[in-house]
Amino acid sequence: MKGKKQHHEEHVDETWLLPYSDMMTLLLALFIVMFAMSKVDNQRAQQLSEQFNSILSGGTAVLQSGGTNGSTIKIDEAIKLEEAGSVAEQDKMLKVKNELEKDIKNDGYADKMQVELNGEGLTIKIQDSVAFKSGDSDILNQFTPVLVKISNMIRDLDNEIRISGHTDNVPIKNAKFRSNWDLSYMRASNVMNFMVDKCKIAQNKFSIQAYGEFRPKYDNSTEAGRAKNRSVDILIVRKYTSNPKK
Repeated sequence: MKGKKQHHEEHVDETWLLPYSDMMTLLLALFIVMFAMSKVDNQRAQQLSEQFNSILSGGTAVLQSGGTNGSTIKIDEAIKLEEAGSVAEQDKMLKVKNELEKDIKNDGYADKMQVELNGEGLTIKIQDSVAFKSGDSDILNQFTPVLVKISNMIRDLDNEIRISGHTDNVPIKNAKFRSNWDLSYMRASNVMNFMVDKCKIAQNKFSIQAYGEFRPKYDNSTEAGRAKNRSVDILIVRKYTSNPKK
């Protein structure tokens, strides 16, 4: 008896499924992105246009908003608003700088305090000898009126305030401070607490930085340089990235 012939089934080539599934995945992703873009509201569109300000210098390009009113936000108009805000901020900081420099000179601190206005913001540099005893972090009573004046001038500015402590490179280690870092931190902290508690500046504006000896601006090999490096700096940070010439 002859054996039955075996029938071999032919397998269908299914290699096409892989690129097909990839294509469907990409289409799905595209539809999701398009749907999300259609739901962007006017406030988000305004935020996006402001973000483009830093890289676009002008022109008539527009950002289309998919909100209910279909409004069009012009990038060049957003840039003009940014520039207007920057000019207004510059004017306020320049006014504070001029008033501070006048008061510092009248109070006899011209050689111990400096005020600088640059692209980062307005910096008030206070050398330690006028505000603290050597190796201590408590604010001297005779210096508190100066801090009150500074606080009164900057209280209404809608800007972040960073207070940083700096020392020279002479090591310190005593019952109160293990290092220059500790000393620089406590000095910055005490200045901040005074401005918050006594001068009523909103505490959410503040941040503290303690650099110890590691950000010197002057030569630590001389006594004059070390004296200038020992300081507490109050920085009123710019909100606007542009820096108008003035």
